[in-house]
Amino acid sequence: MNEQSIVGAALLGILEGLTEFIPVSSTGHILLAGHFLGFRSTGRAFEVLIQLGAILAILSVYSARLRDLFVRMPHDPGARHFLFGVLLAFLPAAVIGALAHGIIKTVLFETPMLICVMLILGGFVLLWVDRWAIKPKYEDASKYPMSMYFKIGLFQCFAMIPGTSRSGSTIVGALLLGADKRSAAEFSFFLAMPTMVGAFAYDLFKNRDILTVADLPIIVTGFVMAFFSAVIVVRRLLDFVSRRGYALFAWWRLVVGTVGMIALLIWG
Repeated sequence: MNEQSIVGAALLGILEGLTEFIPVSSTGHILLAGHFLGFRSTGRAFEVLIQLGAILAILSVYSARLRDLFVRMPHDPGARHFLFGVLLAFLPAAVIGALAHGIIKTVLFETPMLICVMLILGGFVLLWVDRWAIKPKYEDASKYPMSMYFKIGLFQCFAMIPGTSRSGSTIVGALLLGADKRSAAEFSFFLAMPTMVGAFAYDLFKNRDILTVADLPIIVTGFVMAFFSAVIVVRRLLDFVSRRGYALFAWWRLVVGTVGMIALLIWG
């Protein structure tokens, strides 16, 4: 470990927090930035484990809402419907993520050009969906039909490919299935909780034999920076997408993907 590694971890942590909950692919951004910074973590664990900071950020912002849901769950069918819906949406990614973990970490994480391609393709999809003039059928994420929760969970599985975006996949899926822009973003927040906790725990378990105490300062640095930057995004995002939609994030993806692709072709 050196000072350069700590600085790189801090920068990547900020990037993780800023991009985790917007549909631009935090993992894709971190892997591309790490590639050009020359930053490489043990077993690619850093890129997953710093998500704990983003997890704690959304738990802190939504703590009152979560507490209310769990208090109401024993006697409120609506609360049970929503919590079971979130778990149902989480199930496909849990199964596929566990089965494909090796391919994701050793092949997909190591292919920067693929990340750029997915950023660009996802940008075009997001632009198309954002401009799709259709009246939404659902404006409350807690009242989606159970079948819709499961289908959104299937969409989330596309995010196994870096550059696709977990939040982007769930938001696009929800919009195509009839959700309005605000509730689609809010449901992506709730679905992120079990998904990211599961990814964190599984990756920590898989890397338990190769991580050492020397890796801890880098991971902690990234985690802390991810927490503070993610809190800012979570508190602002819903109001932004309600007023402005997702076009800005689509263009963001197109620019980053294109610049990254050109840089890879020039410098490798």
